[in-house]
Order: sequence, then C-alpha cells, then structure tokens
Amino acid sequence: MKSRKNIVFLGMMGSGKTSIGFLVSKKLKMDFFDIDRCIEEELKMKISTIFSEKGEKFFRDFEEKITLSILKKKNVVIALGGGAFSNKKIRTEILINHLSFWLKWSSQVLIKKRSNFYSKAMYKVNCNNQTKTAISKKIINFYETYKVNN
Repeated sequence: MKSRKNIVFLGMMGSGKTSIGFLVSKKLKMDFFDIDRCIEEELKMKISTIFSEKGEKFFRDFEEKITLSILKKKNVVIALGGGAFSNKKIRTEILINHLSFWLKWSSQVLIKKRSNFYSKAMYKVNCNNQTKTAISKKIINFYETYKVNN
C-alpha cells in the first residue's frame, strides 16, 4: 500500500472541517490548508462572488486545480470545500494517496446529496455530542495508529 501522506477532511459547510483541521494540524505540527480560503486568496474574491460573477463551472475547475496542487504537498492537513469530493479526480487522488475523514453530523439534511461521495472516505467520524477538541483527539489517535502500523 502506498504511504498516505496527508490528512483530508470532508463534510458539508459548517461541519467543522476548518476548525477541527486547524486543531489537528497544530497538534501534529503540520501545515494546514483550507481549500476555500486558498481559492479566495488566489482569486482575491469571496466564494459567493466567484459563483455569481464567474459561474460554478469556473469555480469547480479552479477548485480542482488548487486542490490537486495542494494534495501534492507532503504532511499537510486539508479542509476540502463542501463539493470538492464529488469531483472524481480529487476523490480518486485522496482515496489512493491520503487519509480522509468525513465529519458526519446526523442533523444535516443537505448531506443526503453528497453522502454517497463522502461515505467513500477512509474514516467516518461521528461528531454528534462531541466537542471539536474531542473530535480532533480522536482523529489524531487514528493518524498516529496508522503511522505506527504502516
């Protein structure tokens, strides 16, 4: 099995990908990338403005380019945009070469549309009734166990 080098968080908007990813990256002393923020910084526009002025196709193409570029880095923690994992190129790269965590919350209704893609993540982390600190500790334990065994 090829060594998985990065930790990637999947989930709907508001699921905690950024805050939990940041906590995990600090604890593991790894760099953190929030894909949506990277896109906003690169284009100097908010995501909502990109969608309204340039359209979803432009956004998704740019998201793919940025995401695949960041996935080439080693030992980083990444918070994907909510729809990025539905992109086959991104999903395939993550599933083959990285550790993926779906931050799953049962109270989210919109998750039904994307849960088919998210369910392919290597790990599913049930987040209900847990603090972000507890969730990040659980993920760090997964990661450290994985490193020892691989």
